[in-house]
Amino acid sequence: MGKDAPGTFIDGYLAYLLARASHLISAEFHVVVRRARLPVQQWRVLATLADGQGLSIGEVAEIVLIPQSTLTRVAERMVRAGLLLRAADEADRRITRVRLSAKGLKLAGPLVEQARAHEAAVVQALGAADARTLKRILGRLIEQHARPRLDSR
Repeated sequence: MGKDAPGTFIDGYLAYLLARASHLISAEFHVVVRRARLPVQQWRVLATLADGQGLSIGEVAEIVLIPQSTLTRVAERMVRAGLLLRAADEADRRITRVRLSAKGLKLAGPLVEQARAHEAAVVQALGAADARTLKRILGRLIEQHARPRLDSR
C-alpha cells in the first residue's frame, strides 16, 4: 500500500501502530538479549533497575508491563541466579523491594549500552528533532492513559 493510498482501519489505528512499532523494534533488540542467554522478562527487570536504585515488586511489574504475580516468579529466578537482591521495605514490611546485585549490575551495564546504541540506530532515520518529538508525545500519551495509582508506593 502506498503512502497516500487509503488503507484498512488497522493501517491507521493508533493503538495498532504503537504496538506494531514496539513489537518490531523490541524484536530486533531481543536478539541481543537472547545472545546473552537472558529471558526477555529478566532483561526488562535488569534495564529497569540498572541505575542501582531499588524498587518495589509492584513498581517493577508496572514498568516491565507484566502482572505482579508473574514478576514475583521472575524475581525469584533472578535471586536464585544471583542477579537480584530482595528485602522487605523498611517502612512497610508487606512490600518487597528489589535491586540488582553486583552480578546483575555487571550484566546490565553492557546490555543497557547496547540498548542505547540500538535506540540510536532506530531513531537515526527520524532525525534528532522528530525523535525528541515522538518521545515527548508518547510520554504525554502514557501520562494521559496510565491507570491511577491506588497506593503511594
